[in-house]
Amino acid sequence: MAGSAASSLALSDILRSKEDDAQLLGDNKGKSRDDWKKAKELEEARKAGTAPAAVDEEGRDINPHIPQYISSAPWYYGAKGPTLKHQRTQPETKKVFSTLDEWYHRGVDVAKVATRFRKGACENCGALTHKRKDCMERPRRVGARFTGDAIAPDEHLQPNLEMDYDGKRDRWNGYDPNEYHAIVDEFQMVEDAKRSLKTEKIRSGTDGEPLPDNMVLDEDIPEEDEDKYVDDVDMPGTKVDSKQRITVRNLRIREDVAKYLRNLDPNSAYYDPKTRAMRDNPYKGTVRNPEEVDYAGENFVRFSGDTNKHATAQLFAWEAHERGVDVHLLAEPTKLEVLQREFDKHKEDFKGSLTKNIIDKYGGDVHLKAPPKTLLLAQTEDYVEYSRQGKIIKGNEKPIIRSKYEEDVYPNNHSSVYGSYWRDGQWGYQCCHSLIRLSYCTGQAGRSVNDETSIEEAIRAREAQEEIAKAVAKQRLEAQKTLVEIHQEKMEKEKEAQAKSHVKSKKRKEKRKKKKSKRKASSSESSSSESSDSDSESDDDRKKKKELKKALAMEEKRERDAEAMLDDRKRNYNSRYDVKAPTEVEMEAYFMKRARDEDPMLDFISSKKKK
Repeated sequence: MAGSAASSLALSDILRSKEDDAQLLGDNKGKSRDDWKKAKELEEARKAGTAPAAVDEEGRDINPHIPQYISSAPWYYGAKGPTLKHQRTQPETKKVFSTLDEWYHRGVDVAKVATRFRKGACENCGALTHKRKDCMERPRRVGARFTGDAIAPDEHLQPNLEMDYDGKRDRWNGYDPNEYHAIVDEFQMVEDAKRSLKTEKIRSGTDGEPLPDNMVLDEDIPEEDEDKYVDDVDMPGTKVDSKQRITVRNLRIREDVAKYLRNLDPNSAYYDPKTRAMRDNPYKGTVRNPEEVDYAGENFVRFSGDTNKHATAQLFAWEAHERGVDVHLLAEPTKLEVLQREFDKHKEDFKGSLTKNIIDKYGGDVHLKAPPKTLLLAQTEDYVEYSRQGKIIKGNEKPIIRSKYEEDVYPNNHSSVYGSYWRDGQWGYQCCHSLIRLSYCTGQAGRSVNDETSIEEAIRAREAQEEIAKAVAKQRLEAQKTLVEIHQEKMEKEKEAQAKSHVKSKKRKEKRKKKKSKRKASSSESSSSESSDSDSESDDDRKKKKELKKALAMEEKRERDAEAMLDDRKRNYNSRYDVKAPTEVEMEAYFMKRARDEDPMLDFISSKKKK
């Protein structure tokens, strides 16, 4: 009970209390309600951050938000104040591992051998590291305990090291750095020997003549660059495979621009990501020439330089052999090269003389002397003047924004647009001062007349022009109306002709009926035969209705079977179906039973059938 009471006290109360352990661990019945209230307020203040946190025995702050079941120590721990030591790893459970300086002993010190028997040593051989029953030597007739002769050296016992996970896998564990001094000394001896040999070569001179003895050489002689050709250095863009003993150099340097980023047009040269190759020129079809770009495709690199020279030489050898010159590229390369140089020289001279003759005859030498491309692309006619600060003082004005409508169009011989002249609230033309839109320009003579006319006369002239325009439009409408009326009259004539033909057909039918009635009245046999025909027709109708009824029943049965066959387990095989053309009665039954989606009574009929 005492331990549980102590663990239930507040941490702040335990820290601030200076009572003895018995009073702290005593019964909590003596605590007043005010003390518990103060302790609770202090704990809330610590959680809010207004009061300092509790401190453990090591002087570290305790987080006030830690739950009580974590901060409270168990009763068997014997805590005398606020602590979190019980939550940390206990010293008795910590594993102590070997340090970096501890390692297995190497070698055996044979010089240290005992000369007399020691107490507790092996009675047989005299070694101090084992007993007689564990001795591995031959049993002596008289042991070393009694003779004291030929005492065996002690065994080399290795220490029992405790290694952690990383220590067991440390490849340099137990390495002595002093052992590397031997390698450094050997390397230094080789370097000194090289330096001495080089000094002797320099003293002897390049022509084999010895240098004078009074000449002093610099001891710091520059050494040869052993990595001159970079054979043993991994260059950027190389990949060495030690298993297959190959070196792959198809990776680009990171500072270079990727081939597929040179032209982002999807219709440009194709890039194969598997082989990292782009055969065609990515700048083809652009403004840039192949000579101006730093990369023009794999084919450009493949067919440039000595490759083109070799192909040109081979072609020249073939052409020369066809013309009777005995020369071969591989057998006589020097002869072929001399012949090709002479041929190219004569060819250039002939072209130059031909061009010179044409220019001398027709002229135009001035046009052939064009300035270089750099000047053509750099010069401009736009004058811009800058200040010392780099601001534009003069030039580089903003261009005039043109509208989407037609500009500088002057109809009816005008030299200005309508609206360029204003007088007494009316717009007109500036060239002739005419206030009438779409009027013909009268020039300077018309300007003086228009200036003398009053504004009222101009308005009357405008109104007259508008009336004329309305009259013209009305005539056009009337012309259009007459065309419509002509079309209507044509249609009425066609209707009248159709009505007349219909009347004529009616008269013909009536005449035919009269003739039939006369025939019926003339012979009774014909009437009897007609009655028999009507009876036969009635029998045919009955038979047709019966077949139609039967076809309707079959159509209803087919619809029910189709609904049932929605389940694949009940569907019949295709080989069971009869493949034949439907009859007229079956087609009529199908059209009668066919459901139309646009029919508004379709849902009503289907629900009625279900009932």
